Amino acid sequence: MLLHEPERRLVLPIVVGPAEATSIAVAVEGVVPVRPLTHDLLCSVIEATGNALDHVEITQLVDGVFHAALVLASGVRIDSRASDAIGVAVRTGSPVLCVVAVLDEAGVEAVAGDEEHEVERFREFLEGVEPEDFEGEEPSP
Repeated sequence: MLLHEPERRLVLPIVVGPAEATSIAVAVEGVVPVRPLTHDLLCSVIEATGNALDHVEITQLVDGVFHAALVLASGVRIDSRASDAIGVAVRTGSPVLCVVAVLDEAGVEAVAGDEEHEVERFREFLEGVEPEDFEGEEPSP
């Protein structure tokens, strides 16, 4: 997944698992499943408790793993995997923000008007990534 930061013209590449990618893609495409997916369920729980998602923050990059927080309108912060936080944000139309230090560390400069070149650079990045680079599981919230 690629997150775009327009002011600094950066792209933040975040590797997500196939289940999370499918869930995010379903929401982006506007597909409504017959039964709620996990991210849909979480959105329903947030709403049922009288809360709303204000925004999502990508908060840290630790050993190649992105950490995030769901920030509710009440100010409550909930630790989350970045992929899950984005899955909820897509469903609620909430903004995805990123801590500057994470952008500084992992952001890749985007070249305006040359999207094909950027896609090629990202493919090259992906070709150089080994499964061992992502060893260890993300901690559960």
